[in-house]
Amino acid sequence: MKRTWRLCAAAAALCVAAGASAQQNLEKLKQFRVATTDLNIPVVPQTGRNADAIKENLKRIKLPPGFKIELFAIVPDARHMAVGPSTNMLFVGTRKTTVWAVTDRNSDGVADEVKSFAPSLKFTNPNGVCWTRDGFLIVVEHNRVLNFPAAEFFYEGPDVAVIEVVPQGKLIPPEHESFNHGARVCDVGPDGKLYVSLGQPFNVQPRELVKTFDEIGIGGIVRMNAFDGSGREVFARGIRNSVGQDFNPKDGTLWWTDNQVDGMGDDIPPGELNRSTKAGEHFGFPWTNGGVQIAGSAAAPDLKDLPAPAGMIEPQVKFPAHQAQLGMAFYTGRQFPAQYQGGIFVASHGSWNRTKPSGALINFVSLKPDGTADKSVVFAEGWLDPDTNSYRGRPVDVAVWKDGSLLVSDDFAGAIYRISYSAP
Repeated sequence: MKRTWRLCAAAAALCVAAGASAQQNLEKLKQFRVATTDLNIPVVPQTGRNADAIKENLKRIKLPPGFKIELFAIVPDARHMAVGPSTNMLFVGTRKTTVWAVTDRNSDGVADEVKSFAPSLKFTNPNGVCWTRDGFLIVVEHNRVLNFPAAEFFYEGPDVAVIEVVPQGKLIPPEHESFNHGARVCDVGPDGKLYVSLGQPFNVQPRELVKTFDEIGIGGIVRMNAFDGSGREVFARGIRNSVGQDFNPKDGTLWWTDNQVDGMGDDIPPGELNRSTKAGEHFGFPWTNGGVQIAGSAAAPDLKDLPAPAGMIEPQVKFPAHQAQLGMAFYTGRQFPAQYQGGIFVASHGSWNRTKPSGALINFVSLKPDGTADKSVVFAEGWLDPDTNSYRGRPVDVAVWKDGSLLVSDDFAGAIYRISYSAP
């Protein structure tokens, strides 16, 4: 017993020391000072047995004629992506403690180098990455927001300039932190403000927290100044857990995915793709999710008398239940055929508790002339093995690469794929 206690005490002391060191490094980097003397950052191997196995699995992926999928990079735990505005670089968030810097130095459509970004800092669930209009990299963690000037050019060493936009513990009240729905996503809008989604930390929040969460923006999208966090306001409410967003470059509307309530069976509620046209809109949760009433159901019996939100907005697209739509992106490239240009690609991570697994695919959503959603079709599939009902990959995010190809991140395989097109 004494030995166990000593081990626990030693581990706790190490954690405290590591936390103190990380905070000291942050303070140094905010002042553009050196935080470490080790300039060598290990790189992730891009060849070998693992890469060969992933390439073999990609032969199972089904795509429309003229499209092909290839391995772009081995990136452990790869989640959301931010394509560098000035270089052939990609920054990739994770749900662990690392942000990855991915570089295609020779512009051949395959990454040459993958290494951790700003390793002298300690990240906590740095899932969300995005760019300001003038090239500052935003990293949104579970409960902190950091801004890195000229990240594309300072990434070579462990020390990088940093701006603390929202200090640790100030994005949401610490008492509402949870391991559940803590992966944030972000984007910078046409107004230059930073938009951050805040998934609420329950399957369905209890009645006593509905009003509080609405006021804070938990279960919503908040926006703020991207450099100092000022002017924060709740932009959208009535969301369960959005893990993907992008602005339509044609009309400036914000589109985002929303995940489904669990515990209501295999076939309800549907997943959502939503469109925000202005601040203050309410999208129904927890009263409804995917057009299915949640309040008073077996998933939320204590909400049986909850009134429906006034003027709530219906989803643009309803996806099959429990496929877990995450990242999305408007296709702004020119490589793909005309019918894809201006439409939306959506990554489906795949179900986790459905009787028969579903998802692990990429959808394409076309738009009508008025800017609303038209049809949703499956664009890429095959990561879910139909013979074993097991995953060979789980898409998380999509991003348009420099040449107009489409990048797909996969946190299960620990990889990023590149989908390209040439006329058949």
